[in-house]
Amino acid sequence: MPNEIKILYNCVRILLLTLLSYMLFRTLLYRPQNLSSRLVQMTAHISNGAVISSSNGSSFAGVSLQDLPKSNTFTSNLPPDPDFKTPSSSQNARRADLGPRMVKGALYTFVRPEETSDAELLGTSPAAMRDIGLQAGEKDTSDFKALVAGNKTYWDSSDEKGIYPWAQCYGGYQFGSWAGQLGDGRAISLFESTNPSTKTRYEIQLKGAGKTPYSRFADGKAVLRSSIREFIVSEALNALHIPTTRALSLTLAPNAKVRRERIEPGAIVARFAQSWLRIGTFDLLRARGDRKNVRKLATYVAENVYTGWTSLPSILSEPASATSSTTINPSRDVPPGKVEGESSGEENRFARLYREIARRNAITVAYWQAYAFTNGVLNTDNTSLLGLSLDFGPFAFLDNFDPSYTPNHDDHALRYSYRNQPSIIWWNLLRLGESLGELIGAGSKVDEEQFVNEGVTKAFAPELIKRAETIIERVGDEYKAVFLAEYTRLMRKRFGLVSDDEKDFEELFSDALDMMEAQELDFNHFFRRLSSVKVGDLKDEEGRKWVAGRFFHAEGVTGLGNNEDTARERIAIWLEKWRVRITRDWGDGEEGDGKREAEMKNVNPKFIPRSWVLDELIRRVERDGEREVIGQVMEMALHPFEDEWKTGDREQEERWCGDVPRQNRQMMCSCSS
Repeated sequence: MPNEIKILYNCVRILLLTLLSYMLFRTLLYRPQNLSSRLVQMTAHISNGAVISSSNGSSFAGVSLQDLPKSNTFTSNLPPDPDFKTPSSSQNARRADLGPRMVKGALYTFVRPEETSDAELLGTSPAAMRDIGLQAGEKDTSDFKALVAGNKTYWDSSDEKGIYPWAQCYGGYQFGSWAGQLGDGRAISLFESTNPSTKTRYEIQLKGAGKTPYSRFADGKAVLRSSIREFIVSEALNALHIPTTRALSLTLAPNAKVRRERIEPGAIVARFAQSWLRIGTFDLLRARGDRKNVRKLATYVAENVYTGWTSLPSILSEPASATSSTTINPSRDVPPGKVEGESSGEENRFARLYREIARRNAITVAYWQAYAFTNGVLNTDNTSLLGLSLDFGPFAFLDNFDPSYTPNHDDHALRYSYRNQPSIIWWNLLRLGESLGELIGAGSKVDEEQFVNEGVTKAFAPELIKRAETIIERVGDEYKAVFLAEYTRLMRKRFGLVSDDEKDFEELFSDALDMMEAQELDFNHFFRRLSSVKVGDLKDEEGRKWVAGRFFHAEGVTGLGNNEDTARERIAIWLEKWRVRITRDWGDGEEGDGKREAEMKNVNPKFIPRSWVLDELIRRVERDGEREVIGQVMEMALHPFEDEWKTGDREQEERWCGDVPRQNRQMMCSCSS
């Protein structure tokens, strides 16, 4: 009987894979006719409440590292590596025995960090320290420095008490192909902390802390180069209000000579997130037919990662729409056991969980598109179940607006290009739909003893598959609607608009993006410079053409077939549209100009950590031995909307915020880190 159940489970899984692939193919071909081509490109491939961790200016002074509340909810509720079921069994093992191998029936392995000799703390994020709940000055203590270097844990081997570190087990699809078991190959979680003031819980993790069972053929180390990039961009995204994992500190491991394309210095990033779980965690369980742990993990996510089953969205009372208030803010507080909707598409609590994960990812990718952040490696193991920006490799912010740009020089097919990000996240969510398909499709039978213990019967399989198909297709529509609503909201703010007008996207936003692409204009510079344009300067054609010049690069007009006259004319035509629209919201006087400029500068950053700035930072730290420059870049990254900073070098600030040197635009890098 068990073999028959496993065969039936695999048949259901294959059927779900087939129908989901069909749905994706059909969606790829779908092209709405009532929106601009720009909007279609962004959303045709895809069918709220993002977690945004930001410093809130609380008066809470913080606590010491010792007094910071700590827990291990993850390891207390989920199954461990069967070879090391207890912390003691891992602690008593040789560190070399905790290296690469296949781990089954588990979601983590107890494993301690490798010690780091002569560690040097290069930098911390003040915002991260505050958000975790640590007091000012804690970064200077020996305990803090030892912890973030991997030289201290909160496990006492003498009495076998405390919290033992762990590495997560997961798999994933990489560049569209199944990659098998992956896991935390160089990341080790130390404990979960809870901010005593906000009560927010974070999982504190070290990246570059040594080998784990999931290191495969790698060394468990991270190089200084990539660690600097992750340290800065994690905090920069948070400062831009983009949902993201965070970075607490950067530590140099001077004696760890790491072999990549060359021998490089090693480093450790202490990072944190409300959860490090990802779609790939479910991928591996599904691939192994581990339906028991799929259910256990889904329950854990709802009850311990989210704030309980009742926090999930109720079924939509009408078809998903980007302009519908019920789509944007659905009701919640649905009892866990309640099933909503008609039988053919009834939603149980697991369907509500799937919808919430999709909604959060829709919001995050809308932020990416609105601020031109390109992740570079959106594999399923890099897609968060909380909708956080996760695992930073060859990422970049766009310089010139080029929708086909990818920062990953190994992405020859442009799979992870800026334009494709909404589509790829939905592709990844379809993989999650495969993993949750049995639970979603079970509807009201999901808690029946026979289903829980024995799985899907032959008689029930067709109904289950049909229901799963209906729900997943509906979630695709919801994902698309939430993405469109959030992207439109963000772009409206970036353009300085207050009121809603459904014609804005096609007549103003899309035209501006087309213009930026044709003129090779810098995306984020365009919005910051637009912020300070005075309406009075746009009242005649001559004024508009004069203002157009402020958007050009330092070397003048670029773009195929453009000259200064044609470039100024095209920008001037768009500026007139913008003037008319802005005047409707703010009037045409100086007072309106001043208020609008302030509002626009609050959402249009002056500084973003561009690739060329990060390359300069890496060179100066690694080759020239500078240290102060890390804090200077972090200061600007944490306050991206300011006009100036307290770095002590005004000329350098303006250079980093100025025109990108032509040879440094649209840089690419590898996944090697």
